[in-house]
Amino acid sequence: MHWTSSLMTSVLMLWITGLSLGACNADLVSCRLRAESQKPDLYMDGDFVIGGIFSIHYYMKSEQHTYSRQPIQLQCSGRSVSECGVSSVALKRIYNNCQSLIEGLRFARAMEFTIHEINNRTDLLPGITLGYQIHDSCAEVPMAIKIAFQFTNGVEPFFNYTDSCSKTAAAAVPALVGETASTPSISMARILGLFGIPQVSHYATCACLSDKRQYPAFLRTVPSDHHQAAALARMVKHFGWTWIGAVRSDTDYGNYGMASFLKAAQEEGICVEYSESYYRTQPRSKLERVANVIRRSTARVIVAFLASGDMRFLLEELARQPPPPLQWIGSETWIIDPEFLRFNMCAGAIGFGVPRSVIPGLREFLLDLSPAQALKSPLLTEFWESSFSCSLIGSSEGARECDGSEDIRALQNPYTDTSQLRITNMVYKATYAIAHAIHGVICNDTRSFCFAPLQILDQLKSVNFTTKNGFQVSFDSNGDPVAVYELINWQVRKDGTLVFVTVGQYDSSKPRSQEFSISRAISWVGGQTEVPRSVCSESCPPGARKAVQKGKPVCCYDCIPCAEGEISNKTDSLNCVRCPPEFWPNTQRNSCFPKPVEFLSWDDTLSIILIVFSISGTFIAVCVTAVFYKHRTSPIVRANNSELSFLLLFSLTLCFLCSLTFIGRPSEWSCMLRHTAFGITFVLCISCVLGKTIVVLMAFRATFPGSNIMKWFGPPQQRLSVLAFTLIQVLICVIWLTTSPPFPFKNLKHYKERIILECELGSAVGFWAVLGYIGFLALLCFILAFLARKLPDNFNEAKFITFSMLIFCAVWVTFIPAYVSSPGKFTVAVEIFAILASSFGLIICIFAPKCFIIVFRPEQNTKKHLMVKVPSKAL
Repeated sequence: MHWTSSLMTSVLMLWITGLSLGACNADLVSCRLRAESQKPDLYMDGDFVIGGIFSIHYYMKSEQHTYSRQPIQLQCSGRSVSECGVSSVALKRIYNNCQSLIEGLRFARAMEFTIHEINNRTDLLPGITLGYQIHDSCAEVPMAIKIAFQFTNGVEPFFNYTDSCSKTAAAAVPALVGETASTPSISMARILGLFGIPQVSHYATCACLSDKRQYPAFLRTVPSDHHQAAALARMVKHFGWTWIGAVRSDTDYGNYGMASFLKAAQEEGICVEYSESYYRTQPRSKLERVANVIRRSTARVIVAFLASGDMRFLLEELARQPPPPLQWIGSETWIIDPEFLRFNMCAGAIGFGVPRSVIPGLREFLLDLSPAQALKSPLLTEFWESSFSCSLIGSSEGARECDGSEDIRALQNPYTDTSQLRITNMVYKATYAIAHAIHGVICNDTRSFCFAPLQILDQLKSVNFTTKNGFQVSFDSNGDPVAVYELINWQVRKDGTLVFVTVGQYDSSKPRSQEFSISRAISWVGGQTEVPRSVCSESCPPGARKAVQKGKPVCCYDCIPCAEGEISNKTDSLNCVRCPPEFWPNTQRNSCFPKPVEFLSWDDTLSIILIVFSISGTFIAVCVTAVFYKHRTSPIVRANNSELSFLLLFSLTLCFLCSLTFIGRPSEWSCMLRHTAFGITFVLCISCVLGKTIVVLMAFRATFPGSNIMKWFGPPQQRLSVLAFTLIQVLICVIWLTTSPPFPFKNLKHYKERIILECELGSAVGFWAVLGYIGFLALLCFILAFLARKLPDNFNEAKFITFSMLIFCAVWVTFIPAYVSSPGKFTVAVEIFAILASSFGLIICIFAPKCFIIVFRPEQNTKKHLMVKVPSKAL
């Protein structure tokens, strides 16, 4: 019930000011006003009298109430004749100091002009004359409330109860135009709404007035600040400003408007460094504090939601000690006010204003003013005397008497300047809207003059017409028009003066994201053509993310480089995104590229070295085979089991060649081939060595008397044992390949920045079974050879087999930890090295001594030499 308490406060205030109703007769036949009514500043009688209320003066005369006598009549003051009195040559000072009087007067006279224009029309209210009562509210709530009650009660000294609709029966105005400011309009709207008297404002933009529950009879022709706030926030976002300052009038207009703007700005991701408020009647210390906050701020863009009077005081204070260059963003109240063009610190300012218009005939009406007409109204008298610095009512101290030589057409002030008719057009539209509503009631309803204000209100809600100057007039469910703004830019001309330039438009009726458009170049603060920057923190480049600084708004942040394996590919990213498993960030960490695939390729230096050793080993094995074949009948070859020797050389050749299967890009067939070929060839090789070891050992056992053990270890048994040992490995490999064979695998875990292409074992049991079986045979062979190492012979092959097996076992024992710990392609290289090292160990230890004797010591390659018994020595 906020409106109820406000109304009670208003009634009490009116009682204090002397407007409360006097005593009424018991039968309520008549009531008498206790105090004198407020006389209109401009008045004309008619069949229907439309009310008008404008903020012409700035202040109201005040007095100390003693409650012992009746308060004096409320009177406006500020920008009076005494304050505006200047010489006729100082027209610029008139323009500066009397702005409110001149502009408010132009609004009032624009309403006069519109009513006269309507009365001269035959298609609108034919045969009916409209009148007007125009008051000055002096932008003060008490005066606005008094006039509101006067509009509801009438101005007759006595109220006589009657059933007729006669205008003499305490008739209220059917509707009214005004008020100019939002705060007085709110107070009036609460009162007028109770009586259903429609109020059409031309300049009260507070978004709160759209609430029809609180203000059911309020309408306006100027857009709501809700739209302006959204437009300003979208414009700030459009130019990339995320760090701004905000200052507002400490009134309903400023507070509600700034609240709407801050909400819209937050949704757009804009941060506000400070938000200060000021009202012109507050102590000067408050003004100085606001100015100092602006001077010390780091934001280079400032949004000012200020009424003209408050803005004037602020700019004058800032001019004493100018702040760093600021980009001003203005609300419509001051951004289109010619008075402020004298403040050069606002050069480059931009903001939204209602569209400029032309009202045909208005200029001639305004200039059709003579001294005699001016004397008919105290307001016009004040304007005439202040404009020409003379007195119309006789000589007064410090002022000459007007002699009739004054030419109003020679004046250069906002009254005569009709090139910037913006808010004036809102008055024009509001007056026409009321006329159309009255026309709809009395001309469409049996032409009856008896109607209630609520009927006018209902008609106003549905009016839809186009004015003579081409502007559409209609109201939505909130009593608001379609929001259309021009984007105004203060640009410096060649002569150094500032002018208004329309550089864009905002139309709320267009689809979202298409409402705002820019049509021409903007001149920014300092005359620069580039958009000024105003950010708390510079944008984070791609490859980094934003981290909000503790205790500061979200627009203040640090740029943190993306973590390893993550990227951000746009400016001001809030989070970094991890690359897919097979991709890795580039150096700038702003894009992912495929990870390089690593394997032991044929052209790799390490591969080439291993290939050389592999081919060399194969060549050596072939050469040894050739030597043995050439000397196959020699005693040393025949004495060392030539059949197993040739089979061993063949298996060693395969061992050298199988290492080549580990080189190159792994594939399904190569993964299966490399491990099985390695396992089978090495078992074949060890089986041959094992067979030779057993033959050597058994040969010396056979020398004992009565022993016929060699019949069990003849050539057939040797071949069968090699075949049996090899088939066991073949069976292990077949089971491995059948159940879970090796396969190519992309190892993404070992290295983060590259892919290791390797052969996955498939079944680890199968792999280690293959190696284990080889190790078992090698260990068995080593033990048997070790046992035969001391047997007496001139050439005991068991010694060389023992050395070869010792090297073989050492290689493969060290292979296991090296294989497990080697990274990437080196794992394969270690396996190849183990194959080659063990193969070279076997061929060197077993065949090198024999080849040396065959080639370089042929005299020792005799049966006699071999049969010589020599004592054996320990290894």
